[in-house]
Amino acid sequence: MRSHNQLVFHSMASKPNSLAIDIEIAKSVGFDGLETSGAKISAYLDAGHDEQALRARLDGLFLPGIGFLIDLERQGEARKQMLQEAEALCVLASAAGARGIEAITGPLDIRVFEADAKKRHPDLYRGLIDLPETEQLERTASNLRAVADIAATYGLIVYLESLSWTPLNSLDAQMRILDLCKRDNVRLVIDFWHAYTSGDSPERVARLDKDLIYGVHLCDSLAYSGGVPNEAVLRDVPTGSGVLDLQSWVDAVKSTGYEGWWSCELFCRRQHQENSFDVARELKALMEKLIFKR
Repeated sequence: MRSHNQLVFHSMASKPNSLAIDIEIAKSVGFDGLETSGAKISAYLDAGHDEQALRARLDGLFLPGIGFLIDLERQGEARKQMLQEAEALCVLASAAGARGIEAITGPLDIRVFEADAKKRHPDLYRGLIDLPETEQLERTASNLRAVADIAATYGLIVYLESLSWTPLNSLDAQMRILDLCKRDNVRLVIDFWHAYTSGDSPERVARLDKDLIYGVHLCDSLAYSGGVPNEAVLRDVPTGSGVLDLQSWVDAVKSTGYEGWWSCELFCRRQHQENSFDVARELKALMEKLIFKR
């Protein structure tokens, strides 16, 4: 396994499959590691496998982290629920031997941004979208700080990903969240699709402090012309077949001096229904070409 620039298989590239299949894909194709979800780990354990069997099956793979703690910014009673979910995710990460958990901002449902959404969809979770940006920053940072403190008791990193249709989606905003959070175990994950649809560029990525980048989601997009980005539509493309100049994005990350892990997150529905081993081989070959210029 590489000690730098590890190539990590993402469970989203094998969405319909079990954790056991994801592990088999990662090992047989030659990935250095696996980024998976708490849901897949939980399903494995709930089926009757114990933690010893889980660790044994994962042996030999680097696990940078697991997802996903959603709607990080939740308030009131929902905040208490969010912190309980954070604790549960930390327990699963520790059971698997992962090094971190991923926290993402909300609201997930893009219908909240429709005209008259409060009237048309009164029961939808709205997060902090109705508050001034200063308050959004403070409340999100406060919640991230609380999650980081929980993760620290397990020796884990929390890596933040602001979804591009949510508030505070830019890299500048995420940096302000980290500044307000003031915790040493908090980092960013750079997702090319979210950066692109948030209006960020490779040039902005190149100005980041490498020590704040925990990992990279190497992925692609269909053309985005503005408005609320629809992830299900825009990410339904094989990596390397979209509109992103992936080499420029990779080179921007590398220009910071970053030498951490790269994960092949994938939302292409057609590829989810193809041979996952073949898809993984294609992704790994592309990653090697982009990162190592092979």
